[in-house]
Amino acid sequence: MPRNNRPRRRADEGDEESDLSRLMSGWRRVEHRRGGDWNVQPISAASAVKAYACPGCSVPIAPGVAHLVTWRADGVLGDTSDLAARRHWHTHCWRIGA
Repeated sequence: MPRNNRPRRRADEGDEESDLSRLMSGWRRVEHRRGGDWNVQPISAASAVKAYACPGCSVPIAPGVAHLVTWRADGVLGDTSDLAARRHWHTHCWRIGA
């Protein structure tokens, strides 16, 4: 019988808690702008596999384009709620504060 070389999915994949811990690790930093604290995490071009609409310019961020993911660091509803409201920005749009 042929061998299956594909990695098996872990039981905790897709879990909201694991999404939170995955996003909160890495090169995440906290920035103060727009009247609050924001978690900012860069996404490399290799990791960008889906298309998103940038809230700053409304131009789509194509797969394979490096960009930033931002979410509130000081929200009153907790980390899980803030993470669910995260947005993907072009790096330039986030820097100019659009």
